[in-house]
Amino acid sequence: MKVLVLNGPNLGRLDLRDSNIYGNLDFDGLKSEIVSAGKELGFVCDVRQSDSEVEIISWLHEAADTSTPVVFNPAAFTHYSYAIRDAADMVKAPVIEVHLSNPMSREEFRHTSVITGVANGTIAGFGPDSYRLALLALSRMAN
Repeated sequence: MKVLVLNGPNLGRLDLRDSNIYGNLDFDGLKSEIVSAGKELGFVCDVRQSDSEVEIISWLHEAADTSTPVVFNPAAFTHYSYAIRDAADMVKAPVIEVHLSNPMSREEFRHTSVITGVANGTIAGFGPDSYRLALLALSRMAN
């Protein structure tokens, strides 16, 4: 089964971000871990990253049109992009929101997610394992 793993702004530059919050992997390393974890569970993970709200919306439309499950780290768009929320709401396959860090333990503006209300679940604060746990949840939802 194909799974879209979508990542929002600045995740393509993990190697330049605060390693105390985001860990030590660069985006290629994260992508490799996601693909490997997916393969173990029988998934083909199509991992994408964009800093563009328009592109992410297009990818969510693609998932809606093809009934493809989505593991989604909206990054900063988590907190304010109602356009992305509306696009995620169109996806009838499972959508699992993920975050490398725990937004609730960070600045107050990060405590609100406009995505959570349309996701099947949210996994946050486990670094790259957040993605692995989301894939595990998807595998259990599929059975």
